[in-house]
Amino acid sequence: MEPDAYREMAATEGRHWWFAGRRAILASLIERLQLSKDSKILELGCGTGGNLEMLARFGEVAAMETDDAARAIAMEKTGGRFDIRPGRCPDRIPFAGQKFDLVCMIDVLEHVEEDVATLEALRGLLAPGGRVLLTVPAYQWMWSKHDEFLHHKRRYTAAALRSKAVGAGLRVTTLSYYNTLLFPLAAAARLLDLEGSAVPAAPVNGLLQAVFSAERWVAGRLPLPFGVSLLAVLR
Repeated sequence: MEPDAYREMAATEGRHWWFAGRRAILASLIERLQLSKDSKILELGCGTGGNLEMLARFGEVAAMETDDAARAIAMEKTGGRFDIRPGRCPDRIPFAGQKFDLVCMIDVLEHVEEDVATLEALRGLLAPGGRVLLTVPAYQWMWSKHDEFLHHKRRYTAAALRSKAVGAGLRVTTLSYYNTLLFPLAAAARLLDLEGSAVPAAPVNGLLQAVFSAERWVAGRLPLPFGVSLLAVLR
């Protein structure tokens, strides 16, 4: 991503409705996976570390981040609590020889040119019974300047993500769109290039967070038919 994107992320991911809502949805989904308390969790592409504390509720967390500046921010933000290593997907993933009960790529796969090879590499990191948790942006027709700013390579449909996961030797156990309730607003903003990353005024931010995070009661239980993003659990 652009350096400015990491700075914006670091400044807003603790409070912005989208980051907070996504964490609530993913935490609810992980709870339903019923991981053991001593589970090993790996986040690939942890950015500035906004998900690490949430993931640490479910096990021992390690991470990889390609960008040096983002990795430094993540380490500073979390007080050095986590083992965050440099690396790159698919060919320079650290933690060789280690196995994980949960491997997370949270809005990362769309940044990687070799997405199928990356999914194959993730399969090799899984302990017996281990799972991969993915989120990616949906629908190529929603491509905007925001995707270019974030250095995205593509957006996905559910069918395309399933095909790539199966092609990498993984089994899809959960696949759903999400950020469905706010889809009309998000789609309009994308098509009109009206997106912004600043935290909205508190009442608006709180309302959007409440609406988005309400999907935690459904996402992963029932497949939602459309949405701004996709989530998947793979084995």
